[in-house]
Amino acid sequence: MDNLLSEVQSILSMTAAHWLSLTDSLPLGLLSRKPAPEEWSALDCLQHLLDTEQWVFPMRVKAFLAGQDFPAFDPAAQGRKWTPDQPPLDLAAEFVRQRTASLILIARLAPEDLARTAKHPELGPVTLTEMLNEWAAHDLMHLVQAQRAAMQPFIEDCGPWRKYFADHDIAGQA
Repeated sequence: MDNLLSEVQSILSMTAAHWLSLTDSLPLGLLSRKPAPEEWSALDCLQHLLDTEQWVFPMRVKAFLAGQDFPAFDPAAQGRKWTPDQPPLDLAAEFVRQRTASLILIARLAPEDLARTAKHPELGPVTLTEMLNEWAAHDLMHLVQAQRAAMQPFIEDCGPWRKYFADHDIAGQA
């Protein structure tokens, strides 16, 4: 991508706004519904994004800039789980606040920074370019995952149209 920095900023800005919209628009039942017992609800995805915004991606950018390696992140062991006492809109607002700080950090990057390298303990040497691509894809993946979770009750009850949702139908894939 020729305009990686601006494209990543666009994705990260959009996903933050999207989470505000989702948590403001959808009822708690849809946001907290797990599509299957071991899968994440939309709110689980949002909590994970908040965790990675606080402890992973901005810290990694800073590590690249400082010429340092960084640790792996294990969401199962290190991540927090969404709990019903956390209002979804408050969670999204905190994510937007932290994301705003991350976007300021990215805006300070120069094209020559993209070639910087660091060592990830599981993946080995990685570049800032690769990590920024991963950050944008990670955001989009969890938006898809959240929307897929919210789709399930509608897919289940759409009768003969259900076949059109085969790629997203959790119960139909079992």
